[in-house]
Amino acid sequence: MRLVCLPHAGGSAASYAGLSAELPQQVELVVAQYPGRGDRYAEPAVEDISRMAAQISAELLALEPAPVVLFGHSLGALVGYETALALHRSGVPPLQLVISASPPPRLAGGGDTHLRDDDELWSIVCGFGGVEPEIAADTDLRSVLLPTLRSDVRTNELYQPPVAPPSLDCPVLCYHGIGDPLVDEQQLAEWGDVTTGPFSVRRRAGGHFHVFQDVGGLIDEVLAEISVDAHRRRSLP
Repeated sequence: MRLVCLPHAGGSAASYAGLSAELPQQVELVVAQYPGRGDRYAEPAVEDISRMAAQISAELLALEPAPVVLFGHSLGALVGYETALALHRSGVPPLQLVISASPPPRLAGGGDTHLRDDDELWSIVCGFGGVEPEIAADTDLRSVLLPTLRSDVRTNELYQPPVAPPSLDCPVLCYHGIGDPLVDEQQLAEWGDVTTGPFSVRRRAGGHFHVFQDVGGLIDEVLAEISVDAHRRRSLP
């Protein structure tokens, strides 16, 4: 099995490095590295989620075949959804789509945070809990991170869902961080409309960035859900 993680706004492949220690040996971890960060820092950002997904799906299809679980957090949830659509259209649908901390596609996008000045944008993002205090206070590091962060926030806020997309048939598991100020929990049931497969919503403590708390417990739950869905499918007449 291949677990493919799609990072949040401002995140990079390094953000999910800690997951590898929590995975069983038979699960391969792959984390997308968006342009404009890490070893791709010199590349221009791609500010279109469907284009990002097309590139990611093409790279996944070029790998040795393996069942794929897509795990997207925040901005990455929309990237994960669009990647699932691209794989579905290619005839190699994912085994499961796991999304976290994002409104459903029809209700995603909107907002003017990307238009705020540097101080306000930085303050807003730090207020969500995704920036360590020592990083938040480092003005030099802030100047390096802000352009990429602004680009990602703009990409998220300008997102337009696809028109009449095909329905996925894989299970969709949706996570909500209790107290997340960016997501209306009442809207999350609409994520179930993207698939004809099983759908469920799970709540976790930790707010918007709950995925970085009790990582082992999160991984165990995701893998257990895959096992349950696989058993359910084998049991169908």
